[in-house]
Amino acid sequence: MKIVQCDFLAGVGDPASFPPPGLPEVAFMGRSNVGKSSLLNALLDRRHLARIGSTPGRTRQVNFFRVNGACLFVDLPGYGFSRVSRSLRARWKDLVEAYLNRPASRRLAILIVDARHPLTEMDREMIDWLQARRMPFRVAANKTDKLSRNEWQKNLNLNLQEIHRPGLLVPCSAHTREGIPKLWAAIDGMLHETTPTH
Repeated sequence: MKIVQCDFLAGVGDPASFPPPGLPEVAFMGRSNVGKSSLLNALLDRRHLARIGSTPGRTRQVNFFRVNGACLFVDLPGYGFSRVSRSLRARWKDLVEAYLNRPASRRLAILIVDARHPLTEMDREMIDWLQARRMPFRVAANKTDKLSRNEWQKNLNLNLQEIHRPGLLVPCSAHTREGIPKLWAAIDGMLHETTPTH
């Protein structure tokens, strides 16, 4: 998809204020330090649309971006960030679950993980959650540019053993743009209903 227009629609901290469902949605989720905002900006070919913080855990609301008037990109708060209070982590969890349980005409989830490390328990729980709800998703293994080819192959094999479906895992780098075309292919497939639903 050629990005003609991309607008920040809303930043929402209360599920009651979510925009009404209508357009297809692409939800970006992952731990707080996996480069979620950087990858989102790379997909949209924008440098500063999604704010990138030097401190992980800056996304404390659900941010909605309207892309070409055709779909919404939704940036969810990162999970697993230990430097915030337990009550705030619980509020983020409730906010994310409220969004994911919200009706949508079509939705693709992109779970962003760190290519340098094995999946965490929270990553596994999120994959199980998505599979249980039969929500289409991809796992974007980000920051591949920080690994040697041998290191990446080792980590890729470990992650594939856990995910079991090789087509769901997309090696990515916001810096080199590796994986961006594959993620867009999944997004375009969702928009045109040509990808499997689970």
